[in-house]
Amino acid sequence: MTTLHAIHEDPHLLVLDKPAGLLCVPGRGEDKQDCLSARALAQWPDARIVHRLDMATSGLVLMARGAAMQRALGEAFAQRHVRKGYEAIVDGLLPVTGEWALIDAPLAADWPRRPLQKVDAGGKPSQTRWRVKHRLADRHASHLWLEPLTGRSHQLRVHLLSIGHPILGDTLYGDEEAQRRAPRLMLHATWLEFAHPADGRMLRFESLVPFA
Repeated sequence: MTTLHAIHEDPHLLVLDKPAGLLCVPGRGEDKQDCLSARALAQWPDARIVHRLDMATSGLVLMARGAAMQRALGEAFAQRHVRKGYEAIVDGLLPVTGEWALIDAPLAADWPRRPLQKVDAGGKPSQTRWRVKHRLADRHASHLWLEPLTGRSHQLRVHLLSIGHPILGDTLYGDEEAQRRAPRLMLHATWLEFAHPADGRMLRFESLVPFA
């Protein structure tokens, strides 16, 4: 089993950099037992999952050490006291304005096509801020900064699709052309910011985006 490199490690929590293509927790079947949580447990026997990234998404994952810290960090996520930032490359050329835009679109499970999600007026409130980092004119694409203000399943992927700019390489929500234009889902969890539950000091961790 591959050894993990911790971006941060202390007696209370871990910050790990998950590669694309690795599950956060085990799936069904023997071929889906290798995952971030299993690798973490092999190195830190008290490691516990607090939140997840999609298998296809790379980047920062926060894990608790022990049940008490898992509860504390879980509450911080529930109260939206943990801020998360992402970067993505999406189809289409968006204007570089220097301003943040907001996608405010409720999401619900697309039951006939589970685990897919969809924009639904009767769904859970969901908000994403986005801003253009730069345009990739030769690829007819845009590199975005993203900040989800809520934490719904597949939120960034569905929200960007809803404004007509699917993430390149998205095999769940992108059309065939968008899928062909990248070797992986072009979505990376770039930064995390939160107060350490043990002493209250503010922490911020960053991970370099592995694509351009």
